[in-house]
Amino acid sequence: MPEMILILIRSITAFLLLLILTRIMGKKQISHLTFFDYCVGITIGSIAATLSVDQNVKIVNGLVSLTVWGLLPIILAYIGVKSMAFSRVMDGKAIILIRNGEVLYKNLKKSLLTIDELLMLLREKGTFKVADVEMAVFETNGQLSVMLKTNRQPVTPQTMGITIQLEEAPKVLIMDGIIQKKSIKDLGYSKEWLETEVQKYGAKEIKDVFLAQIDSKGRMYVNLYEG
Repeated sequence: MPEMILILIRSITAFLLLLILTRIMGKKQISHLTFFDYCVGITIGSIAATLSVDQNVKIVNGLVSLTVWGLLPIILAYIGVKSMAFSRVMDGKAIILIRNGEVLYKNLKKSLLTIDELLMLLREKGTFKVADVEMAVFETNGQLSVMLKTNRQPVTPQTMGITIQLEEAPKVLIMDGIIQKKSIKDLGYSKEWLETEVQKYGAKEIKDVFLAQIDSKGRMYVNLYEG
């Protein structure tokens, strides 16, 4: 078999298996991955790449290795869901770095962080003064969760005792020049009404509209194609 055809077959096989494994492993965001998850991901990618181009590796051996590295994290995650103790052994636990405006030096040292790195993580959360922090927790994924002191938290309608009307998600009425019939039907509007509304924004007809939305208060947003 020609070498190029063999590489093509191996690559497609590795790609399909990798696609199946990633679907099974879930949709955890990159920012939520622990260091262990990160290392597993790199290893799986490396195995898939080797399987694609290295003909010294038998395709069966590569597939078995890829399957093992893909399924083991799933099994460990399932055990972690059932056992909190096992989960802490695998992922570690969150560590409090700041309490009541004071840096806990021992916990900072345990986390292998310098004070400069802690200040950088605080700045990424929009906090520049350690004294403003009620509690800062170093999570298992390397992120810093920050709770400001009460007098430093932003004012919200809830803190001021103001009752506001909740809004629902806006509905898309037109997308790429095509009327979204389900949205129109759910809201009880007609095509004629929609055509009249978009004309108020300079559209001659529906196909001139790139995007049209309407919020729960009846306010329209219309975005026409350029020109």
